[in-house]
Amino acid sequence: MGSFVLTACSGGSGSADAGPEARISVTPADGKEVALGSPISVKADGGRLTGVEVKDDKGQKVTGQLAADGSSWTSDGKVGPKTTYTVRSTAKGGKNGKGKESSSTATFTTRQAPKVNKLTNQPGNGQTVGTGMPVSILFDHKVDQGKRAEIEKALKVTTEPKVEGAWGWVTDYSGQDRIDWRPKDPWPTGTKVSVNGNLTGIDSGEGGWFARNYDFGFTIGADRKAVIDVPAHALTMYENGKAVGTIKGSAGSPVDPTRGGIHTVRSKNADEVMDSATIGHGNEWMLASKWVTHLTASGTFLHSAPWNNSVGVENNSHGCFGMTTADAKKVYDFLLIGSTVEVKNTTSTKKTDVGNGLEVWQETWQQWQKRSAVK
Repeated sequence: MGSFVLTACSGGSGSADAGPEARISVTPADGKEVALGSPISVKADGGRLTGVEVKDDKGQKVTGQLAADGSSWTSDGKVGPKTTYTVRSTAKGGKNGKGKESSSTATFTTRQAPKVNKLTNQPGNGQTVGTGMPVSILFDHKVDQGKRAEIEKALKVTTEPKVEGAWGWVTDYSGQDRIDWRPKDPWPTGTKVSVNGNLTGIDSGEGGWFARNYDFGFTIGADRKAVIDVPAHALTMYENGKAVGTIKGSAGSPVDPTRGGIHTVRSKNADEVMDSATIGHGNEWMLASKWVTHLTASGTFLHSAPWNNSVGVENNSHGCFGMTTADAKKVYDFLLIGSTVEVKNTTSTKKTDVGNGLEVWQETWQQWQKRSAVK
């Protein structure tokens, strides 16, 4: 891209002894249909910048950094698609910035993106979640392998108090690309989490571009979790590390054993129809259930099973943990979205993929770190 150069006296003494005049240049150039993928830069040739203001056509300010010597300014991010920017700058001439004052106004419009890549985030802004909840970002369009490091670097997680964690790239159960941030260990209760995605103008590959930045935050709630002991037909609830109640239930049968490991509660539904077709059992059943707590995306749930006369006696489900309706409500009310449920002593040998729900705790910290695109 070229540079737009404009100088005009708008202050100072206006006399010959006022010193040299700075020449201000703005990149991208003033004009139409500017290419995507570049930052905005302003330079003062022969002087120092005294002010830079950049706004888009919605009136939003674009932030940036001024060089230590005052000779240049560069935006924090890149230009977004199909956006008009106005850049207003002032500078004073001379190395010490004591010469004549000059000013410039430059306007340019960027090209339309072939397709805009948007994201859906979990948790939602302002939500209170359990101590096992990851930050999970699902992309509308495919993200090329070669673009992932730049996108990952543009995503920032800030916590109070400070918590160690890392981003990891995941293939969602839907087949879409996803990036999650999980803490090394479960969150401390009360942690405040802020997520900033400075994504505007970043190329995600295959014609996709990000058109906006993202900001959201959430709070970590009570330290609640559950542990299922499959042979004991029991689910024990823990708060702050102490057992607060045990519920009898029926886990998966020897043919369809409940998946093991540490799961994360991904969603909950007070009323739901259990459809056998969703877990590969054709049209065998269609049963109404209440107080359903979802673990995996493939159908591992905690739920009421009023049709089961062997609750707490026999493990005879198709992989879920079924309970009486009253007990299912206790579990439903106790666990938060983001709480963990550990399944122990199951005969299942299936490894649950991280993208099959919010299954970030199925991997060790060392395994998780390998999912980062930033080396």
